[in-house]
Amino acid sequence: VQLQASGGGLVQAGGSLRLSCAASGRTFSTYVMGWFRQAPGKEREFVAAIRGSGDSTFYAGSVKGRSTISRDNAKNTVYLQMNSLKPEDTAVYYCAAVLRQFIVVTATLYDYWGQGTLVTVSG
Repeated sequence: VQLQASGGGLVQAGGSLRLSCAASGRTFSTYVMGWFRQAPGKEREFVAAIRGSGDSTFYAGSVKGRSTISRDNAKNTVYLQMNSLKPEDTAVYYCAAVLRQFIVVTATLYDYWGQGTLVTVSG
């Protein structure tokens, strides 16, 4: 599975961005997809994940209520809509995939990673 993240950019605090992650392969719907982020000088942290069928999602507390993860299995793409962005959301955002039935939040359990897309929120 190859993943290509896009959609990052510079946005003012309170603004919105939608990140996309396009995946290769014909078994996309069997993968749990996750979004992680890494700010300068900090460890990579979990943001959100979605089951292969799209019927279950899970969010980190820091983004819950402000972000929505979704997927389009026909397009092999997962999205992360982020609203009410804050300067502390500034980070490189990575999408990741793991062949599992249920959502996992630990980065080391994910097998495939995209290259990352930079989100900068100015205050």
